[in-house]
Amino acid sequence: MSTRTSERQKNNNFIKQGSILAAASLIVRMIGMVYRIPMSNILGEEGNGIYAVAFDIYDIVLIISSYSLPLALSKIISAQNSEKQYKNTGRTFRCALTFALVSGGAFGILLFAFAEIIEKNVYAQYIGVHIPLRILAPTIFLVALLGVFRGFFQGKSTMIPTAVSQVIEQVVNAFVSVFAAYTFMKVHKGSPEQSAWGAAGGTMGTCLGALSALLMVMAVYVLYRPVQKRLERRDTHRSMYPASHIYRILFLTILPIILSQTVYQISGLIDYYLFGKLMAYKDVDPLTIKSLVGVYSSKYRLLCSVPIAISTSMASSMIPAAVSAFTQKDDQTLNANILSGIKFNMIIAFPCAIGYMVLGQPIIRLLFPSSDYVLGGYLMLSGSFAVVFYAISNVTGGALQSIDKMSLPVIHSAISLVIHVIILAGFLRFTNVGIFALIIGNVTFPIVVSVLNIMALYRYLHHFHMDFMKTFFIPLSASLWMAIVSFLCFFSFRKLFSLCTGDYVANALSLMITLLVAVVMYFVVFLLLKGMTKEEMYQFPMGRKMYVMARRMKLMK
Repeated sequence: MSTRTSERQKNNNFIKQGSILAAASLIVRMIGMVYRIPMSNILGEEGNGIYAVAFDIYDIVLIISSYSLPLALSKIISAQNSEKQYKNTGRTFRCALTFALVSGGAFGILLFAFAEIIEKNVYAQYIGVHIPLRILAPTIFLVALLGVFRGFFQGKSTMIPTAVSQVIEQVVNAFVSVFAAYTFMKVHKGSPEQSAWGAAGGTMGTCLGALSALLMVMAVYVLYRPVQKRLERRDTHRSMYPASHIYRILFLTILPIILSQTVYQISGLIDYYLFGKLMAYKDVDPLTIKSLVGVYSSKYRLLCSVPIAISTSMASSMIPAAVSAFTQKDDQTLNANILSGIKFNMIIAFPCAIGYMVLGQPIIRLLFPSSDYVLGGYLMLSGSFAVVFYAISNVTGGALQSIDKMSLPVIHSAISLVIHVIILAGFLRFTNVGIFALIIGNVTFPIVVSVLNIMALYRYLHHFHMDFMKTFFIPLSASLWMAIVSFLCFFSFRKLFSLCTGDYVANALSLMITLLVAVVMYFVVFLLLKGMTKEEMYQFPMGRKMYVMARRMKLMK
């Protein structure tokens, strides 16, 4: 088999595995948005604010304890698999499992024990946040174990167990969260901590969802275990890594990822802390503070998280293939994987960002009719372009981790965080932009990281060259044409439907038609601008059928 054919097959597998995980992430995020609609309306803006702060604290503890395990473990196992060190693969998995049991258990207990102390000493403006934190504490332990199994299968270059378990996790999460939030709000009606208990009901779904996903991947591992044992018996490598060596490699791989993710995630906690303190300094009451944070977190951040989740999935799925190419010193395949990951993300991120800017308010009005959709719409208009830069920073950060430049994403995130805090504190202290200061900080943070990451890739990768026209300018141009058509389409149909229906129904019908038109318009213009070749389209699931359809429509040759 020729080198070119081998490279194409490896790249094709990466795109397809990445597409599986990206599709699962999209389904998960869509389910997440669907269940957050009733839950958001049940909790109200105050409850949403408490829920957001509790989850950001939980995310920090999760990152420190075990969140990086799937990524780190997939990187180690992928490198071992490429050298057919199957005995070391099995031993690495068992060591990671022990690490997860100890780390996840310890941090879960600490979060439960210190929940009230965190509330009283750090987030006093968010009264009751300790209640959902204690519900989330056992989830730390469950997610730690879950991450080991997901990382093992991702290192084996199969994303299906991770993808399926993510969907199962979110389905259970959705049903339990809505039911528990409603039940807890009803039981504690009239209590000063009613909103906090409602938020706790929402977090209960997270815990039981993680448990369901863990049981599923454990069942898959039991089925796969005979295959792993057979591979280990055939392994002719004499050198077996001692447990101490594996723990050291695991720790050295996890630490930069922890630092990088912690720096990124802590920006959200700093945002809420500074916003609460400086708004209180300006005599803004706690209820208003929690309500504004509720709109920001449950509308703006929730909607932006959908395309960002896809970029995160592509970064995760890219790492095993990139590590394998880097280990084998196959620069051509390595560059192709990274460039494919960036381009795939831009094809999705640009239309999402531009679409949110134009249709953000109608979308929020459709999904959250009882909320402040006017403020939510302005937040989407001013901050949605952050989606593009988060997509770039996620994929380029994953690429740097793949080539053993683990410290660079940490350094870049730390630099960006310092700039982010200075900008945010300045706007909150010396201007009256209010909640829009969080938007400004949310946009500037990934811009700095993206620029620094791209510069590092050019510095450390041989023959790395991005086609800026096809990667960035064509998706942007197609998105702008889509935006113009979408704007005209929505307001024309809304004016028409308003003559015979109510305002909410007119908004909903107009939005549905406009979204369909927008998708078609984007891909038509994108293909007319030659944004994708026949070979690139073939790399996607059902790529051949898509190409045949595009050719019949005279969009491709």
